[in-house]
Formats: sequence, structure tokens, C-alpha cells
Amino acid sequence: MKWILVLCSLLWLTGCLGMPETVKPVDKFELERYTGKWYEIARLNHSFEEGLEQVTAEYIATENEGIVVINRGFDPIESEWQQAEGKAFMVSHSDIGHLQVSFFGPFYSSYVIFGLDKENYQYAYVSGPTEDYLWLLARTPKVETKIIERFVKSAQSRGFDTQQLIYVAHD
Repeated sequence: MKWILVLCSLLWLTGCLGMPETVKPVDKFELERYTGKWYEIARLNHSFEEGLEQVTAEYIATENEGIVVINRGFDPIESEWQQAEGKAFMVSHSDIGHLQVSFFGPFYSSYVIFGLDKENYQYAYVSGPTEDYLWLLARTPKVETKIIERFVKSAQSRGFDTQQLIYVAHD
């Protein structure tokens, strides 16, 4: 019985490293170009980000091939900044845009970069393990309308409910 529980736990944990069937991580990914600060332009809502504005994510490479992840957002109701620090690692090859990210101890979830400005690394489309997780990130707090339109079209074609997108305020 103990082995069955361990096996079920492992299957559950690795299931969080999957991705929607319609999503494929980018190839020729360069982690060193991806590190740095990103602004959240649009997202599907989740309790861990609910109501937050001015949301950013910073990715910092570490010596052990890991990445420190610092997510930060402003809660206008409480009039205070909230911050969460996590860690990330590449799931398979370093040139594939698929990472595993954890903010809660040993529990990891997929972070799949399925769209990327490969020339300048100025915007990225990111999914989690299911169609319930979706973000548009950019290097600047505002982007051209055509970037948002391409993101929405790409996400819709992959089954994401883009009618539920939240566009993040940045002051």
C-alpha cells in the first residue's frame, strides 16, 4: 500500500509538469536572454494574483543551472506590494522553453513558453500545465496593440478562454 501511495504521489507531481495538448514549447530557447525583468501584460485570473496590478516577474540565473523567480505585484485595496520568491529549472533540454517552477517547497508546475520574440526577447506567451494558466509577458509595461492581438489569436487557437483575460494596469 505504501508503494502505491508513493507511486500515485509521483504521478500527481509529474502531471503538473505537463502542458495542454495544443501547446508546444519554443525551441532554440536561450535562457540567458530570457533572464531579467518581465512585465505582466495579460493573464487568466488566479487566487494567487487576484486583484494585483503592476505585476512583474524577474528571472535570475544561479550557479547550479537553476533560476530564482521573483514575482511582485501591487494590491490597490490593501495599498501594499506583495512578493513571492520561487525557483525554476529546465525540464529537459536547455534550448527548449519548458521550465518547472515552484513557489511551494517540493511542488513544481509547468511553465511553458509557447510564443517568443526570438529576435529581441521583448515578449513571451506562457502557459501552465492546463488551459487555465496563461500570461503575456513583455520587457516593457506597455506593448503595441498588434502584439496583444497576436497573443489573443494564438491563445484562442490553442483553446484558452481569452474572454477571461485580465489586462494588467501599470502606472
